[in-house]
Amino acid sequence: MSLVISDLEQIAALAQLELGEAQVLKSMEQLNNIFNLVEQMRTVDTSGLEPLHHPIALHMPELSLRLREDAVTEENRRDDYQECAPATKDGLYLVPKVIE
Repeated sequence: MSLVISDLEQIAALAQLELGEAQVLKSMEQLNNIFNLVEQMRTVDTSGLEPLHHPIALHMPELSLRLREDAVTEENRRDDYQECAPATKDGLYLVPKVIE
């Protein structure tokens, strides 16, 4: 995918940006470079690779994030927290309508 000047002018209009001709050309070049990089990355075969939870984990496992067990450690105190609320229903706080 690559952008042409009309695409960039339309994007600038939607974003309410006023770009000069030099800015349009420079931005188009930079965006097209990004799109080319994405296309190059798409061609890399990643089948059989496990996803990493942190990018540094491959090279320095001792510095990677240490994940804890995903377990509930606190009791449900929603009712206690909602006691002081002016209005609740089905565990949700009720608030006045502010947008008509």
